[in-house]
Amino acid sequence: MNASSERVPEYGVRELIGWVVHGIEAGGALIIFAGAVWAFARFATTGLRRRSLIGEFNGIRLSLGRFLVLGLEFQLAGDVLRTAVAPSFTEIGQLAAIAAIRTVLNFFLTREIAQERAEIEADQKAPVQRTVAP
Repeated sequence: MNASSERVPEYGVRELIGWVVHGIEAGGALIIFAGAVWAFARFATTGLRRRSLIGEFNGIRLSLGRFLVLGLEFQLAGDVLRTAVAPSFTEIGQLAAIAAIRTVLNFFLTREIAQERAEIEADQKAPVQRTVAP
């Protein structure tokens, strides 16, 4: 057997990677969709119970943000994997632009999640001040 017959053809690898990428991207989209449905359901049930949404709203946003960050990570993984097999300079440039945009989105989402978490913890630790009528 010669060496050329033992190698997997590049188009076969590209096709396999394409299917894997579609699966990873579908997983990311499903995570984002599930997070949006969950957040909406939680928001709606809290509103129907006529409880104050102020306390629950930040928690819902925090949870939704976590779903978004995880979904964006899956999307970025799919983009990186897509360019793993013999990328052209155009594909590398597109990946760099997509990675930069998604990294910036993740950065700001993560920062906002941390701020929301700190606010929630501060609200929970703050003593309840009651005014006493004279």
